[in-house]
Amino acid sequence: MDKVNTAVQSKIPYIWLSGLSMLGFLATDMYLPAFDILRQDLSTSSQMIGWSLSIFLLGMAIGQLVYGPLSQKFGKKPVLMSSLAIFSVGTIICAMTNSVELLLAGRFVQSIGAAGATIIWQSFVIEKYDEKTSQRIFATVMPLVALSPALAPIVGALLETQFGWQSIFYCLLAIGVVWMIRSSLIDFSNAQQSQPQVAEEKQTVSVFKTYMTILKSTKFSGNMVIYAACSAAFFAWLTGSPFAMSAMGYSGTDIGLSYLPQTVAFIVGGYTCRSLLARYGSEKILPWLLKLFIISVIVMFAVAMTTEQSSIIPLLIPMCFMAAANGAIYPIVANNALVGFKENSASASGLMNFLQMMLCMVASAVVSLFSDYGVVAMTAVMVFQSVLVIVGYGLVKKERNLQNLTEATL
Repeated sequence: MDKVNTAVQSKIPYIWLSGLSMLGFLATDMYLPAFDILRQDLSTSSQMIGWSLSIFLLGMAIGQLVYGPLSQKFGKKPVLMSSLAIFSVGTIICAMTNSVELLLAGRFVQSIGAAGATIIWQSFVIEKYDEKTSQRIFATVMPLVALSPALAPIVGALLETQFGWQSIFYCLLAIGVVWMIRSSLIDFSNAQQSQPQVAEEKQTVSVFKTYMTILKSTKFSGNMVIYAACSAAFFAWLTGSPFAMSAMGYSGTDIGLSYLPQTVAFIVGGYTCRSLLARYGSEKILPWLLKLFIISVIVMFAVAMTTEQSSIIPLLIPMCFMAAANGAIYPIVANNALVGFKENSASASGLMNFLQMMLCMVASAVVSLFSDYGVVAMTAVMVFQSVLVIVGYGLVKKERNLQNLTEATL
């Protein structure tokens, strides 16, 4: 039996899955060090450049609702290939832009394409593998996403310095094309929906009912809120930290390097979680991780309110603890939210990611809107997410207590 499991594990396309999971994050992180250069070259404001990140998140959110039903109707492979093609077109628009308006349009198109990769990899895993294996895959792939905020800004800073900010988008274009070629070689045969196709006029109603059914699940809603809130706190940091560090006198390279320690923390948190899951249930691990997240963002807000902002280090230290917590939280709550929806995993994944991205977009937009207040605004938005985390965990605990009561009655 162990030999069979080992054989199955060896066939898991971890590199391909990791690449799909990272695509959207690469598109958000790689150009961060070029924010100020973009502002100067396009003769615009910091708020408008900040909106280029917010509008990307909006497009990612909208795309999440579209690709689930499309993948159920046309199959995952053609939908994924189409989404990567859209991503490539949007990236070309960004690379060739000469105005902030065209940049925003290109970022929106780019984000619509990136959304497909996010949904398809999660749905592929949920449908193709059993619950234990899928949790292990999530715990393996999701920490690797942290490589993006570490490596992407550094690569982006080097490309911008040597070849100009346009080269950042041409690099993203190359990544999209390579992953399109790799995706064409993946076998999707065991990860397709087996449900018969319905008439098109009935499908819209069916999709709406599916989303409503998913939302009625307290287990899904609670884990989704936690996932979205933790992500929103991270995106608040991504939006605010480049401007804050520029105001402190840091260079683009310094900004890129600042993401390295938090990335290490995220990966350590993720793989520590993977080890702990082999010994303890996620219900025992999650409360402690959420406490670490909440304490970390409160400390960051306290530092922002009480100290002079001349160095990023006092904020970066608690940020690393928050990153470690997120690295462990993500695979637990994402898998717990989706595992009960194998028959419509693409729709469940799309709905989860839609709500996640919408909250991230709002957090990013608020930080951009109040960018003049620097790290105070950024950390205040992060603290607000801890309130949502508490609400989400309340729903998770309510569902668990109900399940225990049902089992005790039986």
